[in-house]
Amino acid sequence: MKKTPRIKKSLLAVLTAVPLVALLAGCAGASGETATGTDGDAIKIGVVGASDPYWDVYTEAAAAEGIEIEMVDFAQYPQVNPALAAGEVDLNQFQHIVYLAEYNEASGEDLAPIGATAIYPLGLYSSQYSSVDDIEKGDTVAVPDDDSNQARALVILQSNGLIELTDGGSIFSSLDDVDEKASKVKVTALDASLTASSLPDVAAAIINNDFADKAGLKFSDAIATDDASDPQALPYVNVFASRAEDKDNETFQKLVEIYQTTTAVQDGVFAVSGDTAEMVTTPVADLVESLATVQADIKAAR
Repeated sequence: MKKTPRIKKSLLAVLTAVPLVALLAGCAGASGETATGTDGDAIKIGVVGASDPYWDVYTEAAAAEGIEIEMVDFAQYPQVNPALAAGEVDLNQFQHIVYLAEYNEASGEDLAPIGATAIYPLGLYSSQYSSVDDIEKGDTVAVPDDDSNQARALVILQSNGLIELTDGGSIFSSLDDVDEKASKVKVTALDASLTASSLPDVAAAIINNDFADKAGLKFSDAIATDDASDPQALPYVNVFASRAEDKDNETFQKLVEIYQTTTAVQDGVFAVSGDTAEMVTTPVADLVESLATVQADIKAAR
């Protein structure tokens, strides 16, 4: 795996609950007409997990405002941003700021965050052990193979005494930073969608919330987690993203508002997350600034 740059530069660090300020007077729906996507059809939103019940609730809430949307399901994270950049979907909602920054830098695209949704803590799960302390020296632990979630996973392992990271641990840590001689366990990287199914073959695995839920795991089953309320967590806030030329689209901003203010949608997100999601309405300006900071750090380290 190509080594991910190690950055020591501090990041913007305030999660806030200030409501989204774009109230969008005169937005789609006010005239009774149906708002549509850039191709004249329903607005297509790319997600991973379109079968989650709250998306049906969200679609109905949007329809009540005169906005027709179509949820487009993707099996794996790496498929979603390229589809947005290519115009196959109009928006997506599946990623946090760090993931978006890494995609933009690697691809040369300029996808933009247009609204916050939630922040999800990551958990370490095991079908063999009920405690981190029980994991034996030399055991193997699986982590997601995408750079941003992998870095976060490695920090969790370090904070629980399972590994030592030569860079001290940051949002850019990679497998190359694992000090094998000083670490208790070995670490292997798998596609995020496969970490749950790997549990019979490894001592433990860091599993993203959506995949944990689909595997029948509860967040309470996790034997270790990170802290979603940490002020350094802003880069891990999940967002709606659009193409740069659409970032001020009033209908798209209205869709963010519907997501953030519809109680049934919020309750559904919380339920699907195993009651772990922390719903946030971080101002877009803060999301944009955080994205710029992370991208600048990545670029500077190359």
